[in-house]
Amino acid sequence: MKAAFLDRDGTLIDDPGYLGDPARVRLLPGVAAALIELERLGYLRIVITNQSGIARGLIDEQQVNAVHEEIERQLAAQGATITAWYFCPHLPELGCDCRKPGTALHRAAASRFGIDLPGSWCIGDRIGDVQAGVSLGARSILVLTGDGADHEEQARASGAEVASDLATAVGLIAAAG
Repeated sequence: MKAAFLDRDGTLIDDPGYLGDPARVRLLPGVAAALIELERLGYLRIVITNQSGIARGLIDEQQVNAVHEEIERQLAAQGATITAWYFCPHLPELGCDCRKPGTALHRAAASRFGIDLPGSWCIGDRIGDVQAGVSLGARSILVLTGDGADHEEQARASGAEVASDLATAVGLIAAAG
């Protein structure tokens, strides 16, 4: 099995910051079609997201799960699915291995689903998403949605591809075979 490890905020959905209200979920343009194409190409769609708002007391795990359920509802209405959700609830300064660029959540998904990490991709709008891919031996794509433009130079220097959005990133994956 191969996977596309996807960031959530700024990659799949608009990022209003510490999102805890499902009513505020807004899919980015082309996301559902991109996920459908990833599935057609044989990729599991695994979301790995840092959610430090939990540790900060701004949101709780129930709210994070409710947001994920709303994302799934909106995607399902367009025929798209997510294979699994993983999130890190910790503060960045704790230095845990589950917070990207750490790879504990990616590795947990790989163990659960039998994922070939070198055959997989990490896609997100921050350098941590790209760095996780490098650490895993996977390939990485920085999307310029969300905060991507702020991380483009560093991503390119790390050897990552850069795409305007998730749909364009999936086109790069398809072209890479």
